[in-house]
Amino acid sequence: MKPRIRPQDWYSLRHLDDDVTFISEPYIQEFYRCNIWHVRGRDQDMLVDSGMGVVSLREWVPLVSERALIAVASHTHFDHIGCHHEFACRAVHAAEADLLSHPTRANTLADPYVTDEIFDALPPEPYCSACYQVKGAPATRILEDSDVIDLGDRQFEVVHTPGHSPGGIALYERASGILFSGDILYDGPLIEDTYHSNAADYVASMERLLTLPVRVVHGGHFQSFDGGRYRDLITGWLDAKTNPIRQE
Repeated sequence: MKPRIRPQDWYSLRHLDDDVTFISEPYIQEFYRCNIWHVRGRDQDMLVDSGMGVVSLREWVPLVSERALIAVASHTHFDHIGCHHEFACRAVHAAEADLLSHPTRANTLADPYVTDEIFDALPPEPYCSACYQVKGAPATRILEDSDVIDLGDRQFEVVHTPGHSPGGIALYERASGILFSGDILYDGPLIEDTYHSNAADYVASMERLLTLPVRVVHGGHFQSFDGGRYRDLITGWLDAKTNPIRQE
């Protein structure tokens, strides 16, 4: 039997440059563990994704409730939107607004992934993997490509990146070169075959991302990386699609 973790120990925080804080759920195995990003702004803060939702973010991570905050969903898979219902301001791309409002185990991919096996230690009682369900959180703001999330002194452009899912987005701060890439790109095995993935859209999204002058990337999973690694990952991925025999 795996041990249960106290709620106050469930999350870990690491403060990075650029007023970005990395919030993690370290007892979820790395492949299934969503990166949660908190960004400080002058007039309001931004939360990019909200984790699995097995322990309350608002209750156990005071940082996210200190100031006005907009919770943005990079997309609507279970590991990214679990605590969105805890926030009054919720944003998602139009293509996945219905999923955020009406999540099920199937449409959020909780089936078949959410089992006790994805944890190194279990959330506190009464958590039950077989009972796990994301709570509905209707969006208060619907996002489209090129929209801007304005934090007062910081502006993040919405970059629609379908492929992994139809409403996937990245958030790009042109002034600093920061990109929050969601699950379209991270430094690990990419998922291209979910029930609503699209191969042609994935290629188009990668080609578009390659045009952005990015300095640092904070992805939906795994470690952050710099602009050089960003370009290498994208060009390598695109090359594998156009020259599959050479990659074998």
